Amino acid sequence: MVSSKSKPIIMLVIDTLMDPPLQEAIKGDRAPALKFLIEKGKYFPDVVSPFPTMSVNVDTTILTGTYCNEHCLPGLVWFNKKENRLVNYGSHIRELWKLGISQSLEDILFNMNGSHISRDVKTIHEEIEEKGKKSASINALIYRGNSPHYYKLPKLITWFTTLKKDRPTFAPATFTYGSLKNISGSTRFQRLWQRFGFNNSFTTQELTHLIKTDQLPAFTIVYFPELDQRVHKHGRMDILGIEKVDHYLQKLLNAYDTWEEAIHQNIWLTIGDNGQAWIDSNRKKALIDLRQLLGEYDIMKLKKGIQPQNQIVLAVNERMSYIYTLDKQKLSIEELVQTVQNEERIDVIAWKEGSYIEVRAGKQEGELRFRKGGPLIDAYNQSWKLEGDLNLLDLNKRNNEIHYGDYPDALERLYSSLYSHEGDFIVVSAKPGYEFIGEGSPTHVGGASHGGLHKQDSLIPLVVTGTNSQPAYLRMKEIKEWVLSLLDED
Repeated sequence: MVSSKSKPIIMLVIDTLMDPPLQEAIKGDRAPALKFLIEKGKYFPDVVSPFPTMSVNVDTTILTGTYCNEHCLPGLVWFNKKENRLVNYGSHIRELWKLGISQSLEDILFNMNGSHISRDVKTIHEEIEEKGKKSASINALIYRGNSPHYYKLPKLITWFTTLKKDRPTFAPATFTYGSLKNISGSTRFQRLWQRFGFNNSFTTQELTHLIKTDQLPAFTIVYFPELDQRVHKHGRMDILGIEKVDHYLQKLLNAYDTWEEAIHQNIWLTIGDNGQAWIDSNRKKALIDLRQLLGEYDIMKLKKGIQPQNQIVLAVNERMSYIYTLDKQKLSIEELVQTVQNEERIDVIAWKEGSYIEVRAGKQEGELRFRKGGPLIDAYNQSWKLEGDLNLLDLNKRNNEIHYGDYPDALERLYSSLYSHEGDFIVVSAKPGYEFIGEGSPTHVGGASHGGLHKQDSLIPLVVTGTNSQPAYLRMKEIKEWVLSLLDED
Protein backbone atom coordinates (compact mmCIF):
# COMPACT_ATOMS: atom_id res chain seq x y z
CA MET A 1 0.00 0.00 0.00
CA VAL A 2 1.18 3.53 -0.82
CA SER A 3 2.11 5.55 2.28
CA SER A 4 -0.02 8.65 2.88
CA LYS A 5 3.06 10.82 2.48
CA SER A 6 3.75 9.77 -1.12
CA LYS A 7 0.21 9.51 -2.43
CA PRO A 8 -0.48 11.19 -5.77
CA ILE A 9 -3.11 13.93 -5.50
CA ILE A 10 -5.98 13.84 -8.00
CA MET A 11 -8.16 16.96 -8.11
CA LEU A 12 -11.49 16.42 -9.88
CA VAL A 13 -12.98 19.79 -10.86
CA ILE A 14 -16.67 19.29 -11.70
CA ASP A 15 -18.02 22.43 -13.35
CA THR A 16 -21.07 23.71 -11.40
CA LEU A 17 -21.19 20.98 -8.76
CA MET A 18 -23.36 22.41 -5.94
CA ASP A 19 -24.32 21.12 -2.50
CA PRO A 20 -28.19 21.13 -2.62
CA PRO A 21 -28.55 18.96 -5.77
CA LEU A 22 -25.63 16.75 -4.67
CA GLN A 23 -27.39 16.02 -1.37
CA GLU A 24 -30.58 15.13 -3.25
CA ALA A 25 -28.68 12.86 -5.65
CA ILE A 26 -27.05 11.01 -2.75
CA LYS A 27 -30.36 10.67 -0.89
CA GLY A 28 -31.86 9.07 -3.99
CA ASP A 29 -28.89 6.67 -4.41
CA ARG A 30 -28.05 8.28 -7.74
CA ALA A 31 -24.42 9.21 -7.01
CA PRO A 32 -22.69 6.14 -5.48
CA ALA A 33 -19.13 7.27 -6.32
CA LEU A 34 -19.58 10.72 -4.78
CA LYS A 35 -21.33 9.14 -1.79
CA PHE A 36 -18.36 6.78 -1.34
CA LEU A 37 -15.80 9.62 -1.54
CA ILE A 38 -17.80 11.67 1.00
CA GLU A 39 -18.33 8.78 3.45
CA LYS A 40 -14.64 7.86 3.32
CA GLY A 41 -13.46 11.45 3.66
CA LYS A 42 -14.47 14.94 4.75
CA TYR A 43 -17.19 17.04 3.19
CA PHE A 44 -17.26 20.85 3.08
CA PRO A 45 -20.50 22.13 1.49
CA ASP A 46 -19.71 25.87 1.31
CA VAL A 47 -16.33 26.75 -0.22
CA VAL A 48 -16.23 30.32 -1.59
CA SER A 49 -15.56 30.78 -5.28
CA PRO A 50 -13.83 33.96 -6.58
CA PHE A 51 -15.72 36.81 -8.25
CA PRO A 52 -16.73 37.05 -11.04
CA THR A 53 -17.91 33.46 -10.72
CA MET A 54 -16.81 32.45 -14.22
CA SER A 55 -14.76 29.30 -14.84
CA VAL A 56 -11.63 30.96 -16.25
CA ASN A 57 -11.35 33.26 -13.23
CA VAL A 58 -12.15 30.43 -10.80
CA ASP A 59 -9.67 28.02 -12.36
CA THR A 60 -6.94 30.67 -12.38
CA THR A 61 -7.57 31.22 -8.66
CA ILE A 62 -7.27 27.47 -8.02
CA LEU A 63 -3.96 27.33 -9.89
CA THR A 64 -2.39 30.54 -8.54
CA GLY A 65 -3.87 30.82 -5.04
CA THR A 66 -4.79 34.45 -5.77
CA TYR A 67 -7.86 36.48 -6.68
CA CYS A 68 -7.98 38.35 -9.99
CA ASN A 69 -6.44 41.55 -8.58
CA GLU A 70 -3.20 39.53 -8.48
CA HIS A 71 -3.54 36.99 -11.29
CA CYS A 72 -5.07 39.62 -13.64
CA LEU A 73 -7.54 37.44 -15.56
CA PRO A 74 -10.70 39.48 -14.84
CA GLY A 75 -13.39 37.20 -16.26
CA LEU A 76 -14.62 35.40 -19.35
CA VAL A 77 -15.14 38.78 -21.06
CA TRP A 78 -13.18 41.98 -20.33
CA PHE A 79 -11.83 45.09 -22.05
CA ASN A 80 -8.09 45.21 -22.68
CA LYS A 81 -7.20 48.90 -22.39
CA LYS A 82 -3.62 48.46 -23.66
CA GLU A 83 -4.82 46.82 -26.87
CA ASN A 84 -8.06 48.85 -26.99
CA ARG A 85 -10.24 45.77 -27.61
CA LEU A 86 -12.72 43.43 -25.96
CA VAL A 87 -11.32 40.04 -24.95
CA ASN A 88 -13.71 37.08 -24.98
CA TYR A 89 -12.61 33.54 -24.12
CA GLY A 90 -15.78 31.89 -25.38
CA SER A 91 -19.07 33.21 -23.99
CA HIS A 92 -20.95 32.33 -27.20
CA ILE A 93 -19.97 31.57 -30.80
CA ARG A 94 -22.03 34.60 -31.96
CA GLU A 95 -19.81 36.95 -29.99
CA LEU A 96 -16.60 35.21 -31.08
CA TRP A 97 -17.52 35.54 -34.77
CA LYS A 98 -18.33 39.22 -34.35
CA LEU A 99 -15.06 39.93 -32.55
CA GLY A 100 -13.14 37.96 -35.20
CA ILE A 101 -12.64 34.22 -34.94
CA SER A 102 -8.85 34.40 -35.45
CA GLN A 103 -8.36 36.86 -32.59
CA SER A 104 -10.78 34.94 -30.37
CA LEU A 105 -8.95 31.63 -30.92
CA GLU A 106 -5.62 33.40 -30.40
CA ASP A 107 -6.89 34.58 -27.00
CA ILE A 108 -8.33 31.19 -26.01
CA LEU A 109 -5.46 28.96 -27.20
CA PHE A 110 -2.42 31.15 -26.55
CA ASN A 111 -2.97 34.51 -24.83
CA MET A 112 -5.18 33.38 -21.93
CA ASN A 113 -2.51 31.12 -20.44
CA GLY A 114 0.50 32.65 -22.18
CA SER A 115 0.26 36.40 -21.58
CA HIS A 116 -2.99 37.36 -19.83
CA ILE A 117 -2.28 35.63 -16.52
CA SER A 118 0.21 37.77 -14.62
CA ARG A 119 3.85 36.68 -14.55
CA ASP A 120 3.99 38.01 -10.98
CA VAL A 121 2.15 34.90 -9.79
CA LYS A 122 3.17 31.26 -10.12
CA THR A 123 0.81 28.42 -10.92
CA ILE A 124 0.75 25.21 -8.92
CA HIS A 125 2.28 23.41 -11.92
CA GLU A 126 5.23 25.83 -12.01
CA GLU A 127 5.86 25.50 -8.27
CA ILE A 128 5.59 21.70 -8.27
CA GLU A 129 8.18 21.51 -11.04
CA GLU A 130 10.48 23.81 -9.04
CA LYS A 131 10.28 21.23 -6.25
CA GLY A 132 11.55 18.58 -8.67
CA LYS A 133 8.15 16.86 -9.01
CA LYS A 134 5.72 16.38 -11.88
CA SER A 135 2.10 17.42 -12.43
CA ALA A 136 -0.62 16.87 -15.03
CA SER A 137 -3.48 18.91 -16.48
CA ILE A 138 -6.37 17.08 -18.14
CA ASN A 139 -8.83 19.27 -20.07
CA ALA A 140 -8.44 22.17 -17.60
CA LEU A 141 -9.02 25.60 -19.13
CA ILE A 142 -6.12 27.11 -17.17
CA TYR A 143 -2.93 25.08 -17.25
CA ARG A 144 0.19 27.28 -17.36
CA GLY A 145 3.37 25.33 -16.70
CA ASN A 146 6.99 25.13 -17.86
CA SER A 147 6.90 22.49 -20.61
CA PRO A 148 6.35 23.44 -24.28
CA HIS A 149 3.51 21.64 -26.08
CA TYR A 150 2.22 21.94 -29.63
CA TYR A 151 -1.49 21.80 -30.47
CA LYS A 152 -2.73 19.53 -33.22
CA LEU A 153 -5.02 22.10 -34.80
CA PRO A 154 -7.88 20.85 -37.03
CA LYS A 155 -7.51 21.74 -40.74
CA LEU A 156 -10.79 23.65 -40.44
CA ILE A 157 -9.08 26.09 -38.05
CA THR A 158 -5.84 26.45 -40.02
CA TRP A 159 -7.72 26.99 -43.31
CA PHE A 160 -10.17 29.61 -42.07
CA THR A 161 -8.06 31.56 -39.57
CA THR A 162 -4.70 33.32 -39.47
CA LEU A 163 -3.49 31.28 -36.48
CA LYS A 164 0.18 30.34 -36.60
CA LYS A 165 0.23 26.68 -35.65
CA ASP A 166 3.93 25.86 -35.17
CA ARG A 167 4.44 27.52 -31.80
CA PRO A 168 4.23 26.19 -28.28
CA THR A 169 1.89 26.71 -25.40
CA PHE A 170 3.43 26.11 -21.98
CA ALA A 171 1.80 23.60 -19.63
CA PRO A 172 2.84 20.86 -17.19
CA ALA A 173 4.80 17.92 -18.61
CA THR A 174 1.63 15.81 -18.84
CA PHE A 175 -1.01 17.82 -20.69
CA THR A 176 -4.35 17.11 -22.35
CA TYR A 177 -6.48 19.78 -24.03
CA GLY A 178 -9.30 18.12 -25.92
CA SER A 179 -8.52 16.86 -29.41
CA LEU A 180 -5.80 19.51 -29.73
CA LYS A 181 -3.49 17.63 -27.36
CA ASN A 182 -3.90 14.22 -25.78
CA ILE A 183 -1.77 11.66 -23.96
CA SER A 184 -3.58 8.37 -24.54
CA GLY A 185 -3.15 8.36 -28.33
CA SER A 186 -6.83 7.45 -28.71
CA THR A 187 -9.03 9.29 -31.24
CA ARG A 188 -12.31 8.51 -29.41
CA PHE A 189 -14.65 11.19 -28.02
CA GLN A 190 -12.97 14.00 -30.00
CA ARG A 191 -15.28 14.72 -32.93
CA LEU A 192 -16.77 18.10 -33.77
CA TRP A 193 -20.14 17.07 -32.27
CA GLN A 194 -18.27 15.91 -29.15
CA ARG A 195 -16.90 19.43 -28.60
CA PHE A 196 -13.47 18.39 -29.88
CA GLY A 197 -12.77 16.32 -26.78
CA PHE A 198 -13.97 18.83 -24.19
CA ASN A 199 -16.36 16.29 -22.69
CA ASN A 200 -16.50 13.98 -19.68
CA SER A 201 -15.84 10.81 -21.73
CA PHE A 202 -12.54 12.13 -23.05
CA THR A 203 -11.50 13.49 -19.64
CA THR A 204 -12.19 10.07 -18.08
CA GLN A 205 -10.34 8.23 -20.85
CA GLU A 206 -7.21 10.35 -20.39
CA LEU A 207 -7.08 10.03 -16.58
CA THR A 208 -7.79 6.28 -16.79
CA HIS A 209 -4.82 5.99 -19.16
CA LEU A 210 -2.53 7.60 -16.56
CA ILE A 211 -3.86 5.29 -13.83
CA LYS A 212 -3.64 2.09 -15.87
CA THR A 213 -0.12 2.83 -17.14
CA ASP A 214 1.06 3.82 -13.65
CA GLN A 215 1.96 7.33 -14.84
CA LEU A 216 0.13 9.45 -12.26
CA PRO A 217 2.41 12.35 -11.26
CA ALA A 218 2.48 14.03 -7.83
CA PHE A 219 -0.52 16.22 -8.75
CA THR A 220 -3.18 15.91 -11.46
CA ILE A 221 -6.00 18.37 -12.10
CA VAL A 222 -8.90 16.97 -14.10
CA TYR A 223 -11.78 19.00 -15.54
CA PHE A 224 -15.33 17.67 -16.11
CA PRO A 225 -17.25 20.26 -18.18
CA GLU A 226 -20.67 18.77 -18.93
CA LEU A 227 -22.71 19.41 -15.76
CA ASP A 228 -22.46 23.18 -16.34
CA GLN A 229 -24.47 23.03 -19.58
CA ARG A 230 -27.19 20.85 -18.04
CA VAL A 231 -27.62 23.21 -15.07
CA HIS A 232 -27.74 26.22 -17.42
CA LYS A 233 -30.64 24.53 -19.23
CA HIS A 234 -32.49 22.60 -16.52
CA GLY A 235 -31.82 24.71 -13.42
CA ARG A 236 -29.97 24.50 -10.10
CA MET A 237 -31.51 21.23 -8.94
CA ASP A 238 -30.64 19.11 -11.99
CA ILE A 239 -30.06 15.68 -10.41
CA LEU A 240 -29.65 13.78 -13.70
CA GLY A 241 -26.54 15.84 -14.49
CA ILE A 242 -24.93 14.76 -11.21
CA GLU A 243 -25.94 11.14 -11.87
CA LYS A 244 -24.18 11.33 -15.26
CA VAL A 245 -20.99 12.83 -13.78
CA ASP A 246 -21.01 10.16 -11.08
CA HIS A 247 -21.05 7.49 -13.80
CA TYR A 248 -17.63 8.77 -14.96
CA LEU A 249 -16.28 8.90 -11.41
CA GLN A 250 -17.33 5.25 -10.99
CA LYS A 251 -15.28 4.41 -14.09
CA LEU A 252 -12.23 6.08 -12.53
CA LEU A 253 -12.62 4.21 -9.24
CA ASN A 254 -13.16 0.99 -11.22
CA ALA A 255 -9.71 1.45 -12.76
CA TYR A 256 -8.46 0.02 -9.44
CA ASP A 257 -9.07 -3.50 -8.10
CA THR A 258 -11.46 -2.02 -5.53
CA TRP A 259 -12.74 1.45 -4.69
CA GLU A 260 -10.99 1.14 -1.33
CA GLU A 261 -7.72 0.59 -3.19
CA ALA A 262 -8.33 3.79 -5.19
CA ILE A 263 -8.49 5.91 -2.03
CA HIS A 264 -5.60 4.09 -0.34
CA GLN A 265 -3.35 4.78 -3.31
CA ASN A 266 -4.30 8.44 -3.89
CA ILE A 267 -5.62 11.59 -2.28
CA TRP A 268 -8.85 12.57 -4.09
CA LEU A 269 -10.03 16.19 -3.99
CA THR A 270 -13.44 16.59 -5.62
CA ILE A 271 -14.61 20.17 -6.04
CA GLY A 272 -17.05 22.37 -7.96
CA ASP A 273 -15.85 25.57 -9.61
CA ASN A 274 -18.82 27.92 -9.31
CA GLY A 275 -22.48 27.65 -8.40
CA GLN A 276 -25.41 28.89 -10.46
CA ALA A 277 -28.36 31.08 -9.53
CA TRP A 278 -31.86 30.33 -10.77
CA ILE A 279 -33.13 32.38 -13.73
CA ASP A 280 -36.78 33.40 -14.12
CA SER A 281 -38.79 31.58 -16.80
CA ASN A 282 -40.34 34.85 -18.01
CA ARG A 283 -37.93 36.10 -20.68
CA LYS A 284 -38.86 39.76 -20.26
CA LYS A 285 -38.30 39.61 -16.51
CA ALA A 286 -35.19 37.42 -16.62
CA LEU A 287 -32.99 39.39 -19.02
CA ILE A 288 -31.46 42.75 -18.12
CA ASP A 289 -30.59 44.23 -21.51
CA LEU A 290 -27.73 46.63 -20.89
CA ARG A 291 -28.10 48.07 -24.40
CA GLN A 292 -31.58 49.29 -23.42
CA LEU A 293 -30.59 50.42 -19.93
CA LEU A 294 -27.68 52.43 -21.38
CA GLY A 295 -29.46 53.25 -24.64
CA GLU A 296 -28.78 57.00 -24.44
CA TYR A 297 -25.04 56.35 -24.85
CA ASP A 298 -23.00 55.11 -27.82
CA ILE A 299 -22.01 51.50 -27.08
CA MET A 300 -19.18 49.73 -28.90
CA LYS A 301 -20.44 47.22 -31.50
CA LEU A 302 -18.60 43.90 -31.38
CA LYS A 303 -17.92 43.66 -35.11
CA LYS A 304 -16.70 47.25 -35.50
CA GLY A 305 -14.53 47.44 -32.38
CA ILE A 306 -13.70 50.82 -30.84
CA GLN A 307 -14.88 53.79 -32.94
CA PRO A 308 -14.26 57.51 -32.21
CA GLN A 309 -17.90 58.14 -31.22
CA ASN A 310 -18.10 55.22 -28.74
CA GLN A 311 -18.70 56.10 -25.08
CA ILE A 312 -19.23 52.70 -23.45
CA VAL A 313 -17.93 49.13 -23.69
CA LEU A 314 -19.93 46.24 -22.23
CA ALA A 315 -18.19 43.10 -20.97
CA VAL A 316 -21.07 40.79 -20.06
CA ASN A 317 -20.23 37.81 -17.84
CA GLU A 318 -23.73 36.33 -17.54
CA ARG A 319 -24.95 37.58 -14.10
CA MET A 320 -22.10 40.07 -13.75
CA SER A 321 -20.83 42.78 -16.08
CA TYR A 322 -17.95 45.21 -16.35
CA ILE A 323 -19.24 48.51 -17.82
CA TYR A 324 -16.48 50.83 -19.09
CA THR A 325 -16.56 54.54 -19.88
CA LEU A 326 -14.03 55.31 -22.62
CA ASP A 327 -13.68 58.96 -21.61
CA LYS A 328 -14.63 59.71 -18.01
CA GLN A 329 -14.36 63.47 -18.65
CA LYS A 330 -17.30 63.18 -21.07
CA LEU A 331 -19.12 60.30 -19.36
CA SER A 332 -18.29 60.11 -15.67
CA ILE A 333 -18.45 57.03 -13.47
CA GLU A 334 -21.06 58.88 -11.37
CA GLU A 335 -23.33 59.32 -14.39
CA LEU A 336 -22.96 55.64 -15.28
CA VAL A 337 -23.86 54.65 -11.72
CA GLN A 338 -26.95 56.90 -11.68
CA THR A 339 -28.14 55.33 -14.94
CA VAL A 340 -27.76 51.70 -13.86
CA GLN A 341 -29.34 52.49 -10.47
CA ASN A 342 -32.63 52.83 -12.35
CA GLU A 343 -32.70 49.03 -12.76
CA GLU A 344 -34.17 47.32 -9.69
CA ARG A 345 -32.95 43.85 -10.76
CA ILE A 346 -29.35 44.92 -10.14
CA ASP A 347 -28.17 43.70 -6.75
CA VAL A 348 -24.74 45.30 -6.44
CA ILE A 349 -23.11 48.28 -8.19
CA ALA A 350 -19.48 48.96 -7.24
CA TRP A 351 -16.63 51.21 -8.34
CA LYS A 352 -13.35 52.70 -7.15
CA GLU A 353 -13.36 56.15 -5.55
CA GLY A 354 -9.84 57.08 -4.43
CA SER A 355 -8.70 54.46 -1.92
CA TYR A 356 -12.32 53.49 -1.22
CA ILE A 357 -14.78 51.24 -3.01
CA GLU A 358 -18.32 52.59 -3.28
CA VAL A 359 -21.34 50.27 -3.32
CA ARG A 360 -24.94 50.94 -4.35
CA ALA A 361 -27.95 48.87 -5.45
CA GLY A 362 -30.62 49.31 -8.12
CA LYS A 363 -33.73 51.26 -7.01
CA GLN A 364 -32.67 51.11 -3.37
CA GLU A 365 -31.73 53.75 -0.84
CA GLY A 366 -28.43 53.59 0.99
CA GLU A 367 -24.72 53.97 0.38
CA LEU A 368 -21.76 51.91 1.50
CA ARG A 369 -18.05 52.56 1.16
CA PHE A 370 -15.12 50.47 2.30
CA ARG A 371 -11.37 50.19 2.05
CA LYS A 372 -8.65 47.76 3.04
CA GLY A 373 -7.02 48.24 6.42
CA GLY A 374 -9.08 49.29 9.41
CA PRO A 375 -10.43 48.21 12.78
CA LEU A 376 -12.82 45.52 11.49
CA ILE A 377 -11.75 41.90 10.89
CA ASP A 378 -13.64 39.33 8.82
CA ALA A 379 -13.67 35.52 8.92
CA TYR A 380 -10.57 35.37 6.68
CA ASN A 381 -8.50 37.64 8.96
CA GLN A 382 -8.75 40.52 6.48
CA SER A 383 -9.06 44.03 7.93
CA TRP A 384 -11.46 46.70 6.66
CA LYS A 385 -12.86 50.15 7.27
CA LEU A 386 -16.61 50.39 6.57
CA GLU A 387 -18.91 53.42 6.35
CA GLY A 388 -22.63 53.47 5.56
CA ASP A 389 -25.41 50.94 5.00
CA LEU A 390 -24.11 47.43 5.70
CA ASN A 391 -27.36 45.92 4.39
CA LEU A 392 -26.29 46.63 0.80
CA LEU A 393 -23.87 43.68 1.09
CA ASP A 394 -25.83 41.84 3.81
CA LEU A 395 -23.02 42.45 6.32
CA ASN A 396 -23.32 42.16 10.09
CA LYS A 397 -20.95 43.88 12.50
CA ARG A 398 -20.51 42.40 15.98
CA ASN A 399 -17.85 44.03 18.15
CA ASN A 400 -14.94 44.38 15.72
CA GLU A 401 -15.94 41.44 13.55
CA ILE A 402 -17.59 41.44 10.11
CA HIS A 403 -19.93 38.55 9.30
CA TYR A 404 -20.95 37.81 5.71
CA GLY A 405 -24.46 36.79 4.65
CA ASP A 406 -25.77 36.46 1.09
CA TYR A 407 -22.45 37.61 -0.41
CA PRO A 408 -19.58 35.43 0.89
CA ASP A 409 -16.22 37.19 1.25
CA ALA A 410 -17.95 40.14 -0.44
CA LEU A 411 -15.41 42.84 0.39
CA GLU A 412 -12.29 41.04 -0.84
CA ARG A 413 -14.05 39.65 -3.90
CA LEU A 414 -15.43 43.03 -4.99
CA TYR A 415 -12.04 44.61 -4.32
CA SER A 416 -10.32 41.96 -6.46
CA SER A 417 -12.59 42.54 -9.47
CA LEU A 418 -12.16 46.32 -9.35
CA TYR A 419 -8.36 46.03 -9.18
CA SER A 420 -8.07 43.20 -11.72
CA HIS A 421 -7.21 45.29 -14.79
CA GLU A 422 -6.78 48.82 -16.10
CA GLY A 423 -9.67 51.03 -17.13
CA ASP A 424 -12.49 53.26 -15.93
CA PHE A 425 -15.36 50.93 -15.14
CA ILE A 426 -18.08 49.87 -12.76
CA VAL A 427 -19.03 46.35 -11.71
CA VAL A 428 -22.67 45.25 -11.64
CA SER A 429 -24.09 41.99 -10.27
CA ALA A 430 -27.71 40.85 -10.75
CA LYS A 431 -30.18 39.57 -8.17
CA PRO A 432 -30.96 35.83 -8.35
CA GLY A 433 -33.57 35.29 -11.06
CA TYR A 434 -31.90 37.62 -13.55
CA GLU A 435 -28.92 37.86 -15.91
CA PHE A 436 -27.38 40.53 -18.12
CA ILE A 437 -27.34 40.52 -21.90
CA GLY A 438 -25.51 42.63 -24.43
CA GLU A 439 -24.94 42.03 -28.12
CA GLY A 440 -24.96 38.27 -28.81
CA SER A 441 -24.90 37.16 -25.16
CA PRO A 442 -26.02 33.64 -24.24
CA THR A 443 -29.29 33.43 -22.28
CA HIS A 444 -30.55 30.86 -19.75
CA VAL A 445 -34.23 31.72 -19.29
CA GLY A 446 -35.95 29.21 -17.00
CA GLY A 447 -32.62 27.58 -16.19
CA ALA A 448 -29.66 28.88 -14.22
CA SER A 449 -26.65 31.14 -14.68
CA HIS A 450 -23.55 32.38 -12.86
CA GLY A 451 -21.02 35.20 -12.74
CA GLY A 452 -22.65 37.04 -9.84
CA LEU A 453 -21.61 37.86 -6.27
CA HIS A 454 -24.58 36.12 -4.62
CA LYS A 455 -24.08 32.94 -2.60
CA GLN A 456 -26.07 30.93 -5.17
CA ASP A 457 -23.30 31.68 -7.71
CA SER A 458 -20.50 31.52 -5.17
CA LEU A 459 -20.70 28.48 -2.87
CA ILE A 460 -19.45 25.08 -4.01
CA PRO A 461 -18.67 21.78 -2.23
CA LEU A 462 -15.28 20.18 -1.59
CA VAL A 463 -14.80 16.47 -0.85
CA VAL A 464 -11.43 15.47 0.64
CA THR A 465 -10.66 11.73 0.59
CA GLY A 466 -7.38 10.12 1.56
CA THR A 467 -6.04 12.76 3.97
CA ASN A 468 -7.23 14.34 7.24
CA SER A 469 -5.89 17.73 6.19
CA GLN A 470 -8.01 20.68 5.05
CA PRO A 471 -7.42 24.23 3.70
CA ALA A 472 -6.74 27.08 6.14
CA TYR A 473 -9.98 28.78 5.04
CA LEU A 474 -12.83 27.40 2.96
CA ARG A 475 -12.11 29.52 -0.10
CA MET A 476 -10.81 28.57 -3.54
CA LYS A 477 -8.00 31.03 -2.89
CA GLU A 478 -6.52 28.72 -0.23
CA ILE A 479 -6.56 25.50 -2.31
CA LYS A 480 -3.15 25.94 -3.97
CA GLU A 481 -1.13 26.48 -0.78
CA TRP A 482 -2.94 23.60 0.86
CA VAL A 483 -2.15 21.21 -2.01
CA LEU A 484 1.50 22.30 -1.97
CA SER A 485 1.61 21.64 1.79
CA LEU A 486 0.32 18.09 1.18
CA LEU A 487 3.09 17.54 -1.36
CA ASP A 488 5.65 18.94 1.08
CA GLU A 489 4.79 16.19 3.58
CA ASP A 490 7.06 13.84 1.64
